[in-house]
Amino acid sequence: MIDLRRLHVLRAVAHYGTVTAAARALHFTPSAASQQIRQLARDLGVDLLEPQGRGVRLTPAAESLLAHADAIQARWEEAELDLRADCGEPAGPLRMSGFPLAVSVLLAPMAARLRARHPRLDLRIQEAEVPTSFDLLFEGAIDLAIVEATVYNPPLSDARFDQQPLLDDPFDLVVPEGHPLAGREDVDLAQAAHEDWVAPVLDSPCRPHVLSACGEAGFTPNVVHHAMDWNVAAHLVAHRLGVALIPRLAQLTPHLPIARVRCTGNPHRKLLTCTRRGGRARPAIVAALEELRELAPTAVA
Repeated sequence: MIDLRRLHVLRAVAHYGTVTAAARALHFTPSAASQQIRQLARDLGVDLLEPQGRGVRLTPAAESLLAHADAIQARWEEAELDLRADCGEPAGPLRMSGFPLAVSVLLAPMAARLRARHPRLDLRIQEAEVPTSFDLLFEGAIDLAIVEATVYNPPLSDARFDQQPLLDDPFDLVVPEGHPLAGREDVDLAQAAHEDWVAPVLDSPCRPHVLSACGEAGFTPNVVHHAMDWNVAAHLVAHRLGVALIPRLAQLTPHLPIARVRCTGNPHRKLLTCTRRGGRARPAIVAALEELRELAPTAVA
């Protein structure tokens, strides 16, 4: 008989990459986490970890076991749904996370509407960047996340997560008021090739989108300034320090002397809703997703 608690420790090692990181997430000491995996290996009669440099890696037997473990976790989510099937009405805790813009523009208004329609729901929202949201889902700390699609996310085929499209968020070219491109209905980004640029900071998930959009227009932007927050970028543009690509979802400070111009070719980023595999049919999550689908089109209009 497999001890599911020990199996969860192995899943955590696979998710976080090291025994130390997994132990930290599970509030174990590294030695206690290692002991759990050694005991699981003895129970099964196979090696689960093998040395790799100064660390360890999963053995083929461990990889095979994890495929079954992820399926077990999904079936457990489904079993909980079956046990509560007679409830029907969304109720109980619904814990959600999103990156800052997703919280401001989507999760906050969605939660307000849900609270009015389903007073038995206990709604909890946590601001979190995309990698942290996947960690929180894995740990069971949240039930639903809005994430931005990036090359660093788990693949859509990852058996632990159910990732579904929510909306495409177009990027607009933002220029100072009075700029030659300011009065245009739309613009080819190539026309901004010789401008100074304001771009997201190096580790921002949006930076690759901005650079890729410029690359597809045939140029590498001359990035002079970097910003973490879209409103910071907009203020830099307002002071005529450069131009920027800013997603339409971003609600910029009113009355700034700037103009937002739509881009031909529709450069955009994709936002996804993400749950644990097997959890999307839970009544509370169904209700939340319905609200988000209603809000999404107006958010980027």
